[in-house]
Amino acid sequence: MPTDIAVSNPDKLLYPSDRISKADVVDYYRDIADVMVPYLRGRPLTMHRFPDGIDAYGFYQQQASEHFPDWLTVVEAPQRSGHGTVRHAVCDNAESLVYLANQAVLEFHTWLSTVDDLNNPDRLVIDLDPSDGVRVGELRDAVRRTCDLIADAGLVPFIQTTGGRGFHVAAPLDTTTTFDDVRAFARDLAERLVRARPDRLTVEQRKNKRGDRIFLDTNRNAYGQTAVTAYSLRARPGAPAATPIDPNELTRVTPQKYRLGNVRHRLATQADPWADISGSTRPIAS
Repeated sequence: MPTDIAVSNPDKLLYPSDRISKADVVDYYRDIADVMVPYLRGRPLTMHRFPDGIDAYGFYQQQASEHFPDWLTVVEAPQRSGHGTVRHAVCDNAESLVYLANQAVLEFHTWLSTVDDLNNPDRLVIDLDPSDGVRVGELRDAVRRTCDLIADAGLVPFIQTTGGRGFHVAAPLDTTTTFDDVRAFARDLAERLVRARPDRLTVEQRKNKRGDRIFLDTNRNAYGQTAVTAYSLRARPGAPAATPIDPNELTRVTPQKYRLGNVRHRLATQADPWADISGSTRPIAS
């Protein structure tokens, strides 16, 4: 396994309007690897690659390339249909993270289960996705309501900015429950939230039916589905990053507050708010 990975085309601008180069992206992932790799380790990976930068064509890649080096972990995961398998890359160490960043992987999306038990998730995620015009204060209130309901259900909620439009609220699980049951449980939580605020929250899948409400997306809680990994960059102007936050920070945080330019300072000055997430696992109450 290489101890130092040379960056190919280091001056290529992956975020052209921000003058952020591939070397800048690789340096970011190299610098935060110690914090980020625990959220990647042991999880099948879906990569969002942008070889010519975010202003050009990007693509999602599940199947590990045959050109990936032998030292990069690859796992075969059965497809949901039951027909065939997909060879997923698994980012188990800093070298793998840097190597994939050098392949222009800007976004890292991982399963909610690990290779040790692909069928039983160890994470529940509710994605709060606001419609256009939703005020950030209203979005924060919905995050708090979601956290409170998850806590009332006996789980421990953790908040993450998505680097996109909204927030994720996650809860670590003890892997005794199947994806189908976790998804049904998450859907029930979301529907309870909607019943309390039907004018502001929705579980409606179709965008043209959501109006100006916040969509509570529970679809990620299924076999083979993914969520953006903590500290992953997003393919958006400004190079925002999905960033764990403490609940006390919510009043002053927006979904894109943390970016390639300030995440490292944040981690240098305060502890990772999700550092103990693996120690907070709980079963879903029957």
